[in-house]
Amino acid sequence: MAEYARFLFQGDATARAGAGRAFGVAFPEEACRANAAGERAALWLGPEEHLLLAPDGSQARVAAELEIALAGIPHSLVDVSQRQVAVSVAGPTARDLLASGCPLDLDPDAFPVGACTRTLFGKAEAFLWRASAEEYHLEVGRSFAGYVLGCLREAQ
Repeated sequence: MAEYARFLFQGDATARAGAGRAFGVAFPEEACRANAAGERAALWLGPEEHLLLAPDGSQARVAAELEIALAGIPHSLVDVSQRQVAVSVAGPTARDLLASGCPLDLDPDAFPVGACTRTLFGKAEAFLWRASAEEYHLEVGRSFAGYVLGCLREAQ
């Protein structure tokens, strides 16, 4: 499991553009897509909602960067770092392993690199991002981490 600084960001096109410049990653405008640069990523959750990921421990710095850049621009920024955990599933069998508990079609034509969406893993609500050809980023509620890891171990 990996720890990240996580923020839910809500705002209109002006707020998203300013936040993207301050965050160092342009916010995706296309549904169910993610953009990443270095150790930061912006993932589309809805028309005006994005999940921002940054290295663990950078919460105060990221919040300050965004609040300074967006002074006077209506937006919402909520630190949700402790709400979720991330599970990285990587390797040549990652897609098959995830398919054991995820109802999505994970074929590269249906879920290409850069795709992200809310889904289920087993009976847990999850958020799935295909970060590269063989690497998936699975976000689940902290209280479901043991269950999800158990499902993944069982599927191996």
